[in-house]
Amino acid sequence: MESLAEKIKELFIKKFKNTPSVYFSPGRINLIGEHIDYNDGFVMPCAINKGMYFAIAENGTDTIHFYSRDYDEKYETPLNKIGADEGWKNYVLGVVDEFQKAGKEIKGFDCVFGANLPSGAGLSSSAALEGGLAFGLNETFNLGYTRKELAFLCQRAEHGFPGVKCGIMDQYANMMGEENHAIYLDCMSFEGVPIPLELGDYSIVLINSRVHHALASSAYNTRRNESETGLQIIRKNSNYKSYRDIKSAASLKKFEIEMGTYVFKRATFIVEEIQRTILASKLLKQKKIKAFGELMFQSHEGQSNLYKVSCAELDFLVKIAKSNPDVVGARMMGGGFGGCTINLVKSSGIAAFIENSLTEYKKEFQISAEPLRVTVSNGTMRLG
Repeated sequence: MESLAEKIKELFIKKFKNTPSVYFSPGRINLIGEHIDYNDGFVMPCAINKGMYFAIAENGTDTIHFYSRDYDEKYETPLNKIGADEGWKNYVLGVVDEFQKAGKEIKGFDCVFGANLPSGAGLSSSAALEGGLAFGLNETFNLGYTRKELAFLCQRAEHGFPGVKCGIMDQYANMMGEENHAIYLDCMSFEGVPIPLELGDYSIVLINSRVHHALASSAYNTRRNESETGLQIIRKNSNYKSYRDIKSAASLKKFEIEMGTYVFKRATFIVEEIQRTILASKLLKQKKIKAFGELMFQSHEGQSNLYKVSCAELDFLVKIAKSNPDVVGARMMGGGFGGCTINLVKSSGIAAFIENSLTEYKKEFQISAEPLRVTVSNGTMRLG
């Protein structure tokens, strides 16, 4: 069977009559540590074997051409007229814009891309889109960026034209992922430590809820603003400089009145999630998978009840998972309000877990959920 990489290359040749370089840019999962990458916390992402494929070649003009296989859409613009647009175009144009802002010479190029990564599933298709293009342009035009520098460029690109004030986790995992390893990433120092992902009798299974509620992007930015408000209050009234300095949520009680209900709940989740992730890194190194999984359940409770980024569909899928004796951990993953749950399931019980989850979910919401089996891969790479 012809691979997606081969299809993308053939499509490029058909459209642009040129031979391109081909790249793979992975999506990511996050084992634990949600919404704390922008709060100086720790996260534990992995690059996965599903993502986006790119075919890129210089074209000898001053114009760039994009073609999205998945949307069957094309876009072109002169390099001296790069500006915000809409949809997927903002992500690729944002990358070009960041290179130009840095004074790097980008010449005209052609690009075809396509994914085997479900859009809206919380697997960071946006970082895969940014990362694949950035890596390809860096090679094509010999721009000299390191992988880590490209990750930060892609983060700036997402802050720019798309207007999503994301943390660094997605872009870091996209560039720095290692096969069969999780990355224990310190989001203050931006240093990542690979931890072998040795799950024993358990495997990672994703269930895509196939819902993506409209408030996701605006609510993400709202949560970030609430987090910043909470930290400002903490700094004003204590010697704490960061959420990570607070070792117990009980220490937040004295700030509750000034914070108000919503901000206090957000701050409580952040402190608890940072501490959970620190403990989770130790448990993973010790191969204590059941104890690790219990922290995943706790993480979901916090996201649902304190940070308020879950939804009825995700809560239902986690509830179903928790009732299954073969599941040791489950939680929602990503920005929230839809997307996937990530589950640690005994390998011998995966088929029954998937069947039961999909059946009960369809019965409750009349939506056909999608199971996804993924393996942990390396970061963005050239394929040929």
